[in-house]
Amino acid sequence: MINGLHHISMKTTNDTQYAKAKSFYTEVLDLSVIMECDSCLLLDTGNGVVEIFKNGDCDLGQGVIRHFALATDDVDACAEKVEKAGYEVFIKPKNVCVGGDEAFPARIAFCKGPLGEEIEFFCQGW
Repeated sequence: MINGLHHISMKTTNDTQYAKAKSFYTEVLDLSVIMECDSCLLLDTGNGVVEIFKNGDCDLGQGVIRHFALATDDVDACAEKVEKAGYEVFIKPKNVCVGGDEAFPARIAFCKGPLGEEIEFFCQGW
């Protein structure tokens, strides 16, 4: 019934936030623009979409979603690029076993995005 995750959606509350978010995702993380219109921006992650709206009408805050993960083949390079752009990498690249199970190794890192969103860089296996 479910075929996968289609998109992640975020809202900005002003033009400055929107420009900062667009710059982060397109210039720092190198996501391609699928479409940009008056109300939103759609970015291609390779297997899903990041959608950024311009019409937020309240202060931004962390909601029920703790973070979203972007698949990558090079967690370390992502973390380094994000730090060089001035963003916080609050969990440095490290190897983990998902759920403590050695059958599910991964390399991960976490950063804060321009809207305060938490982003995980995830590479399955080591």
